[in-house]
Formats: sequence, C-alpha cells, structure tokens
Amino acid sequence: MSIILKSAKVINTESKHHGTKQDILISKGKIAKISKSISSPGSKEIKIEGLHVSSGWMDSSVSFGEPGYEERETILNGGNVAGKSGFTEILLNSNTNPVIDCQADIAFIKSKSEKIVTNIHPIGAFSMSSNSKELAELKDMMENGAVAFYDYKKPISNPNLLKTALLYSQTFNALIMSFPQNDSISNGGVINEGIISTSYGIKGIPVLSEEIQISRDLKILEYTGGKLHIPTISCKSSVDLIRQAKNKGMNISCSVAIHNLFFNEDKLKDFDTRFKVLPPLRTELDRKALVKGVEDGTIDMVTSDHSPIDIDHKKMDIDNAKHGTIGLESFFGALLNIFSLNKTIEILNSGKSKFGIKNYIVEEGSVANLSLFTIEKKYTFSKSNILSKSKNSAFLGTNMKGKPYGIIVKDKSLFND
Repeated sequence: MSIILKSAKVINTESKHHGTKQDILISKGKIAKISKSISSPGSKEIKIEGLHVSSGWMDSSVSFGEPGYEERETILNGGNVAGKSGFTEILLNSNTNPVIDCQADIAFIKSKSEKIVTNIHPIGAFSMSSNSKELAELKDMMENGAVAFYDYKKPISNPNLLKTALLYSQTFNALIMSFPQNDSISNGGVINEGIISTSYGIKGIPVLSEEIQISRDLKILEYTGGKLHIPTISCKSSVDLIRQAKNKGMNISCSVAIHNLFFNEDKLKDFDTRFKVLPPLRTELDRKALVKGVEDGTIDMVTSDHSPIDIDHKKMDIDNAKHGTIGLESFFGALLNIFSLNKTIEILNSGKSKFGIKNYIVEEGSVANLSLFTIEKKYTFSKSNILSKSKNSAFLGTNMKGKPYGIIVKDKSLFND
C-alpha cells in the first residue's frame, strides 16, 4: 500500500526540501513524489499535527539479549522498539550467550531480523568468546553481514591481537572496535573515581584507565594502519587524544553514549543503580567536553548504548548491580534537550558510512528510509514511554520534548498509532 505523509516538515540539509512542509508520497518502496499537495486515492494518509520527517536514524550500539538472555530482550520486540523509537538502522552488539563470533551466529541474527521493519546490522565479536585470546571469524562474519567487530564492553587485553587484527582487516576493509578501558587499572571499579567514590567508599574507575587504553590503541593504529572505532568514550582527555589523532590523519572514529552527554557523576549520590553504566558517568567538566566534542565533530556519533538488564540484576546494591541502561525510547528527546533540531537530526544520521550503511536523502526517486517525529510536545519520560521488556532507564523522570512517531523502510512501515 502507498503512504502519503501530509504536511510533513522536512529536516534534511542535503535535500532541496529542507525546512519546508511537503506532502510526500511513498510507493513501491521509494519516494514517488514530493509536493505541497498530493492526492492519491487508496493510499494510507499519515496526518498528525506537527509531523516532521528526516532521513532514517541510526544507533551504533544496541544490545538486546537473544540468544541466551531473552528475559532481557528478544530480537523481535527489540527491533520493534527501535522502529517505534524512530530508528531505521541499528547496530546490534554481540552481548549474547554465546557471543556472536562465527558466520552461523551472524546468519541466526539476520534470519531473526527478516520480518522486522528496522534494519538490524550485526556486530560480530572481535575474539572467540570475547576472551581476547584468539580472533573470531572476522572475514566469514563480514561476508555474511557483520558490519564491524567488537567484544562488547570488554577491553582487548592482548595488544598483539589488536595489531594483528588491524593488519588483517585491511585485506577486506573491516572496521575494528576497541572498548576504552584498561582492566588492570579499573580493577573492578564501580563508578567514576573521584570525590563521590572516595566520600562513599565505593571503588572507582579512574579516567587513567580510559586514557591509557586509547593511547595504546592509537599507537598501534598509527603503526598498522586500518580502521579503528572507539565506542562510548567518557572523559575530556579521550576527546583530546582522538582530536590529536584525527589531526594526524589517522583513520579513527569514536562515539559517546547519550547518558554520558546528559548526566554527570552526581546522579550516583543516592546509589541509584539506574545510573551505574560503563564507562561510568564522569565529572561535569568531562560531560561538557563531550558535548563540545560532538559539536565540533571530534566525536563522530552519539549512541543510546541501549543495554537492557533484568530487574534481578539491576535493582540491587551498587557494588553488585550490572552496568547499563536502556535508551532507545528516550534517545531523541534527550538529544533535543542538548542540541538544536538540525544538529540532533545530523547526529542521528552520522556515522553510517563508517559501517557501510547508505544514507538516503529525502528526495523524489530515493529509496524510502525515513524517520517520522514531532518536536513541540513537552513531557516527563515515564515507564509508560518504555516499550522494552527491561525497564532499567536512567532517563525516568526526565523532562523532554520531541517524540518519535515511527519509520518507513522501503515498502514496510511501523508507527506509534
């Protein structure tokens, strides 16, 4: 069935229709017509107050759980949550049991994703069982649909393995991801090492842990060449290190989680485990440096770092609760609290080329890959806004504006009706 978006404001700086209100006809998986007024009997009309449309959004770090942790989230429900949260593309972490480290595992994810409107792009594990001892089946996984390789939230402890991978990956143009933490220095820390951790006697994770790992990785990258991505940096010194590497012309990219842009370590004063994340929330100085890094392009992308945790492993004491927060449903509203609308949409479309994902412009003849949303309504984010199986959101109680309405991907659509 064809769809007409009625009087939708286009937010897409690459489109000649940017900033204008248009009717948009989608037929046979493409944008068939864009005009001030379109009549198409038999087409489904989407007519809501304040409707906006942009190129489809991407989230570069999403975890569900299946296989192995279905009590946290399934691929089917998680994919639908992503679509209703405005995302046409998500990169799915190998945060599963067993981890996704071979071509059969990638095939499983792709098979489970076939009927989901959102495009799910699997990230294969970097090493077998994510243990930093032996490289996973990188080339085979890439040939079967993996877009990058990452041991989710686990540092590459063996520097020679990273060196080997960066050299080997160049033969098939793969992207390697390295989590920015040195476990010997973090040494089982729980929150940021600083005034709060010291005052409350909680073991901290020092900024030094992140600095040393990134410095090491950049030295190896400078030696080998290749493509390296540092997911979810958390401190000012990391921004500085990556900025310097980019100025040298190195092929380095990085991301930051939305919660690290939005909150600082003060949220841990009451031992609220919803704010126990990894990397941890840092100081206000770090938070501001991360925002500046996004604004000046040093940080290539922002992610929800969506990590569902079941209540039995989250609602417990600060030392033993698992790290992580969900973020898909709150991502758009949180970004709009920090950045302008144009910058928010730019962020949500950033980084696709790093993972070989095409960005489609809102133009006649283009493949339909669209995110639909409104921006005016102010609301307080609550459990009623959470569609995920797990409810461990750091954003509960946060005042927001702007809500996703849904997505259109080729000839499929998913809306918050």
